[in-house]
Amino acid sequence: MGHRVLVVDDDPIVADVVCRYLEQDGCQVRLAGTGEQALAAAAAEPPDLVVLDLMLPGIDGLEVLRRLRGRDPALPVVLLTALGDEPDRVLGLERGADDYVAKPFSPRELVLRIRSVLRRSGAVPAAATADVLSDGGLVVDPRRRIARLDDQPLALTVREFDLLVFLLTNPGRAWSRADLLDKVWGWQFGDQSTVTVHVRRLREKVEADPAAPERIRTVWGVGYRYEYAGGPG
Repeated sequence: MGHRVLVVDDDPIVADVVCRYLEQDGCQVRLAGTGEQALAAAAAEPPDLVVLDLMLPGIDGLEVLRRLRGRDPALPVVLLTALGDEPDRVLGLERGADDYVAKPFSPRELVLRIRSVLRRSGAVPAAATADVLSDGGLVVDPRRRIARLDDQPLALTVREFDLLVFLLTNPGRAWSRADLLDKVWGWQFGDQSTVTVHVRRLREKVEADPAAPERIRTVWGVGYRYEYAGGPG
């Protein structure tokens, strides 16, 4: 059985192309043309991934994303955005989207992005070298894809979890955004602002004060470095 993918787009031509390419890739595809239909479909049969257009009639894509994230923080979501809609694209990432593809897009690229997110969602992060990683009250189990802070579960997206595991297993070194895009996302080329947004979201979840981070430090002119509170666990 292939992965269940919910495609949400009100443009019948775009929706048809996306659905055909995903079906050819072995996915089970359902289609929704409005935000209301998308939320109802996701509630009736939870998908493995959602392809979500931001420009929808009725409930817009950002609100759909917010509600989907409220139901299942780990549900993989890939956004479809217009090329010039950078503010909405960044806001979508800040609300928890795992990835985005800008219109006009290559259907093959979209399938590859979807395949990458699905592969990561059920896999042990490649960077994981220990059964359990810990840093003070932060405990991460890469194999079970579970993270806790002070005994409270952390609601992390697929990309946030993989980014956290990579940083935990490679502390002390400064990583550029290009490095992280390559190591965590598996892209040699791409929009590096994606990394910036994911780092910001991750800090909000693992730092006592995200404005003065102690774990995920900014290295000016380079990128980011992870610092353990008391040495790797």
